Amino acid sequence: MRIMISPAKKMKVDTDTLAYAHLPVFLGRTRRLMEKIQGLTLSEAQALWGCSDRLAEQNFKRIQNMNLEQALTPALLAYEGLQYQHMAPVVFTEDALSYVQEHLRILSGFYGTLRPLDGVVPYRLEMQAGLSVEGAADLYGFWGGTLYEALQEGNADRVIINLASKEYARAVEPYIGPGDTFITVIFAELSGGKLKQKGTYAKMARGEMVRFLAEGGADAPEYMKGFHALGYTYREEFSDARTYVFVSE
Repeated sequence: MRIMISPAKKMKVDTDTLAYAHLPVFLGRTRRLMEKIQGLTLSEAQALWGCSDRLAEQNFKRIQNMNLEQALTPALLAYEGLQYQHMAPVVFTEDALSYVQEHLRILSGFYGTLRPLDGVVPYRLEMQAGLSVEGAADLYGFWGGTLYEALQEGNADRVIINLASKEYARAVEPYIGPGDTFITVIFAELSGGKLKQKGTYAKMARGEMVRFLAEGGADAPEYMKGFHALGYTYREEFSDARTYVFVSE
């Protein structure tokens, strides 16, 4: 079983808390993306990133001086978004850390797929960014089926738990085959008899779900049905074999 999640925009450098274990698998491809972005002007890079002047200048300087093999932070600690805050990897037991290293994969427009202990540097490149590179119109074309293949490598039961946003799930879903089990987890609120998803709460719940699975050593999707954090509970009437829906009322 593999669990896939999205990265976060905000990142930090932390080379002290935990040592990284490996370099990312697709570092060669990452280097080509880095070189492509290094060839952009500041205004072109800002348009690609869709950010403020301050963030554009910060990230432009970062990309120009980037070294992909120095001052590396384990990916699980490098991202600072709500999902990662609620996952709270700094308090993982050794067993939980071993679990996520085996089962969890972080999807990235820059790195492709990351194991939790892969060493990374701060970057800015969303999967949906309009970067044309090596004949591909965008990053979905550049990565192709690579992310899916990496998720399934060594995944004996071919089960993928989708805890990623639509932007990142889109990089994997087209390649799902008849022998795969792909389960999307939805966190929603029930209002007026209708389910509504709220991004902020969904991010928090995704992090809590990863921690729940890691602490329990889950080896089958059904384990998720016992999740109760943040007021969410599994609702069978809204779910099916490919979609697990958790509702907070």
